Amino acid sequence: MDLTIKQLQQRLETQGYICDQDLVVTLYLSLKLAKPLLVEGAPGVGKTEVAKALAGALNTELIRLQCYEGLDENRALYEWNYQRQLLKIEIARGTCEPAALEKDLFDVEYLLERPLLKAIRAEKRVVLLIDEIDKTDPEFEAFLFELLSDFQVSIPELGTLKAKQIPAVVLTSNGERELSDGLKRRCIYLYIDYPTLEKEIRILQVKVPQAQEELVHQVARAVNFIRSHLDLKKKPSIAETLDWTRALVALHADALTPEIIGQTLSLFLKNRDDQETLKREVGLNGLVEQIQGMKSDSSTPARATCHCGHHHH
Repeated sequence: MDLTIKQLQQRLETQGYICDQDLVVTLYLSLKLAKPLLVEGAPGVGKTEVAKALAGALNTELIRLQCYEGLDENRALYEWNYQRQLLKIEIARGTCEPAALEKDLFDVEYLLERPLLKAIRAEKRVVLLIDEIDKTDPEFEAFLFELLSDFQVSIPELGTLKAKQIPAVVLTSNGERELSDGLKRRCIYLYIDYPTLEKEIRILQVKVPQAQEELVHQVARAVNFIRSHLDLKKKPSIAETLDWTRALVALHADALTPEIIGQTLSLFLKNRDDQETLKREVGLNGLVEQIQGMKSDSSTPARATCHCGHHHH
């Protein structure tokens, strides 16, 4: 990997991934030191997007292992292709020494590659995304150690397979459970928070270019206010902000009004209680006033308690 930090940032932005300096430097070091990157943060802040954008930036394949409760080695690493093995036994019946046949049956060609093995056996360096690692159990996490530190896997019938090219590994976690020290030690750590107001505006400009400038600013201010001032079960994610903006464009809206917010509420607040909280505590008219208030920056005392480190312009 001979990219400079600046080139990496430019390539990520070409992929439509807007990132700040901290993220780029961390990603750069993860590539340079060939260490996996562990990305934590709330759902919807763009953790998975890091891997997708990185694959695009490096012009390589993204191999994704979606984690879930009960995920085991067979699903993650490899399985033997029993159908093909049985077929081979049928064909070879009576014409072949049993010992030779057995050696033959457990050859690489009878392996069904699952994401981890596929990433290790790829001829070209790939990006391996291990998504939502916190959903698996500690045993599976421990099983990953060999892969993450030595980039090799052991298959009883074949021995140890070493990576042809060390993949760029990105693990994501929503923080549902505390990950082991062993896993953290093998990774470079990155925490992604909800974007600042400026960053969200840039994301919307890049991802929904057809939206009018004023609408983009209003949506970003609205979401920013909702996240920082309301006690919600699920704060709107970046993906939901994008969906909302696209919906507003589809409805030919060029500004937020209480009516249009009411009609499109379910695009960014996907929880009945959260919708009620917004209506009760701020009101749709109140939200529009807040957005306009933020524009003229008449700093209300409430904003001083905003804990997101946002700069309000």
